[in-house]
Amino acid sequence: MDEVEKAQWDSEDNPWKREAVRTNEEKRYLENEVMRLQNKVMLLNGELNRMRSPPLIVGTIVDRYKDDQVVVSTSGGPSFVVKVLSTIDKDSLEIGTKVSMNKDTMTVTGILPSSKDPLVGSAEMEERPKTKFSDIGGLEEQIRELREVVELPLLRPDLFRDVGIEPPKGVLLIGPPGCGKTLLARAIARETKATFLRMVGSELVQKYIGEGSRMVRELFQLAREKSPTILFLDELDSIAGRRTDSSTSADREVHRTMIQLLAELDGFDPLGEVRIVAATNRPDILDRAILRPGRLDRIIEIPFPDNHARKEIFKVHTKKMNLDRSVSLDELASLSDGFSGAQIKAACTEAGMLAIREERKRVTLDDMKAAIKKIRETRSEDTIMQFKELPVHK
Repeated sequence: MDEVEKAQWDSEDNPWKREAVRTNEEKRYLENEVMRLQNKVMLLNGELNRMRSPPLIVGTIVDRYKDDQVVVSTSGGPSFVVKVLSTIDKDSLEIGTKVSMNKDTMTVTGILPSSKDPLVGSAEMEERPKTKFSDIGGLEEQIRELREVVELPLLRPDLFRDVGIEPPKGVLLIGPPGCGKTLLARAIARETKATFLRMVGSELVQKYIGEGSRMVRELFQLAREKSPTILFLDELDSIAGRRTDSSTSADREVHRTMIQLLAELDGFDPLGEVRIVAATNRPDILDRAILRPGRLDRIIEIPFPDNHARKEIFKVHTKKMNLDRSVSLDELASLSDGFSGAQIKAACTEAGMLAIREERKRVTLDDMKAAIKKIRETRSEDTIMQFKELPVHK
């Protein structure tokens, strides 16, 4: 090609050059499209092979026979001596481990994670609660006792070893509803940088025999796996009520659950990284076995706040509120005689709602008085008086 022909070819007006460029671009596009479709075919073939693969059998290791053989029991009944694939870590094949096995050869093909009841897995769990002790007012003495029983064994176990004593295994918070039992448990979990695991006792009451006991075992196992952990058992009276001679089958199942709870507490390491905090508003019906030394050793009473405590609680809940200068915390504490911490918080929220209703940005003393009056009309005097008359077994 001479210079004239080359110049003509390089010219932008050359239709043959434009056609050649377009053809090359189409070729590259089609090659990329072919590669994309081939990858999709491979992916679909792999998915199809997985769908065609036979199901695996689930078994539990009951004994170690040889390095490459184990004894496995299945839900079908009989136990089998089966081989283990060479790719599986033999050290992880402990007794009680769940494994998957080939349907035809019964060869162990994999290790399954330990199964837990969905209710246990759905227990309220916080890796780091946000509640601080500064968010709790009027419970200075209770906070001090709780920190001694829960915080010191987790953060300074050496202190107990030096003295030669074991700390209490657990603590029981007793008091009427809304007085800060759950807040205290959350706050101590934050101070110790522990996982907060909360389970309501009524959720451990199951219909079938043995289900509640199994859930208790799995709950304590989960607490150990997430350690350091604060295990908070709310409404303890629902599973640890006093046992009687005349009982129904449902009562007997609740008693089995309580016995499993007692067994877990007895086998607990006092200097371990799991601390037990329980709470109830009916200490009079608790079984004495749950309160004996070596189980829930320390009992901390969370009473209705007195005048000073109510002022401190108002101070906590109003520190972010836009209050008028006429608002006096001393007067509010006097007006809210008999209120719990939760009711004081509800009164502060209601006062803010009244200010919003009247399109004001400040909460006045009249708003607070109206809110306290409204909360007082809705609270149950009978419940409060009933709790004050309850005997406490210490």
